Amino acid sequence: MSRTFERKRVVVTGIGTVTNYGDGVESFWENLLAGQSGIDAVKSFDTTDYPSKIGSECLHFDPNLYMDPKEARRNDRYTQLAVAASRLALKDASLEDTSKLDADRFGVLIGSGIGGMLTIQTQSRRLYEGGPRKVSPFMIPSLIANIASGVVAIEVGARGPNYGIVSACASGTHSIGESFHMLRDGESDVMLAGGSEAAITELGYAGFCSMKAMSTSYNDTPTTASRPFDKGRDGFVMGEGSGVLVMETLEHAQARGATIYCEIAGYSATCDAHHITSPDPEGKALGAAICSVVNEADIQPDQVSYINAHGTSTQYNDKFETGAIKKALGEAACNLAVSSTKGMTGHLLGAAGGIESAICALSIRDGKIPPTINYNDPDPDCDLDYVPNEMREADVNVAICNNLGFGGHNATLLFRKL
Repeated sequence: MSRTFERKRVVVTGIGTVTNYGDGVESFWENLLAGQSGIDAVKSFDTTDYPSKIGSECLHFDPNLYMDPKEARRNDRYTQLAVAASRLALKDASLEDTSKLDADRFGVLIGSGIGGMLTIQTQSRRLYEGGPRKVSPFMIPSLIANIASGVVAIEVGARGPNYGIVSACASGTHSIGESFHMLRDGESDVMLAGGSEAAITELGYAGFCSMKAMSTSYNDTPTTASRPFDKGRDGFVMGEGSGVLVMETLEHAQARGATIYCEIAGYSATCDAHHITSPDPEGKALGAAICSVVNEADIQPDQVSYINAHGTSTQYNDKFETGAIKKALGEAACNLAVSSTKGMTGHLLGAAGGIESAICALSIRDGKIPPTINYNDPDPDCDLDYVPNEMREADVNVAICNNLGFGGHNATLLFRKL
């Protein structure tokens, strides 16, 4: 016998961010709307021998504000960031006392593209300098990419769905999308979902430099280095941080009198099946994902107000994503606003989807679209309205978030005004 059920509506009721701007969503949002870049020279290690010397670091971050110091020491930085963003999201949703929730219907999905990179680096040094007995017994649980979800669940008492999604830079978006499905299908009432990343270490940084993926032309002017869709773009800027949403069924949120940012009305996951690092030049699978969320939300392409693009500031991504948007939305693509906020935040890898989904929700709430900064020299291959350099006020009824990951992963979410 097949199971039948009524699909539930899903809403965002809380946002938690830890970024280069500090902890908390309001300062984050104010800086984005002001077009203020948080990118600077890397300060957490010596970059003398590295071709790229810039990043977007959370230098202010103190995990002891969010976790018992002993527990914080046992966990990698990416998990510490996830716990902080989760606690901030719960506070924003007026759910700090999670004991009032049905723990069995309260879940956590927080993705990471890389996981505990700092742990891998420090424990490798211990092994080679002091032998196997110097390796920490907490190394394995600290480095694995599912552990942020597990630790957050322990911290907040969530016994519902829980695992870690690893799909490179689409991880946070996939986590929110899969949480949307769980809520929609009645498997849970409340989910903490998003992404966390802390890969700005000597090892992580060297790996991306060796791929020649990062910007090297703007080391002397770090705030100008990430320039999505601009003709002078030459690579991405690494960022770190975490973005987590509180997601609930509409009926659960209304029953407790929650303040609602917006509704999540569509999610799609596709694969380019093209190349391990380069996106498909024709953008077929990403275009299909955009079409899918528009169809799921039962709207027309011309009803989309805003797209927060993946927009990494690499030559291929920005060109091919532009083509995918045009392929999916047709003539309507020329009349909507598209911006990439990575010019200000850097690229947070697996946390990008959490941060950028938050931006979509805030844009809907406030009717404001953050700019694409450092957009000075238009590229003929990138010919959409990228909201250049200054915030724009607009009635944002529908916002789409795109994120792409190595391996050909595409994830697209659609948010709309309730």
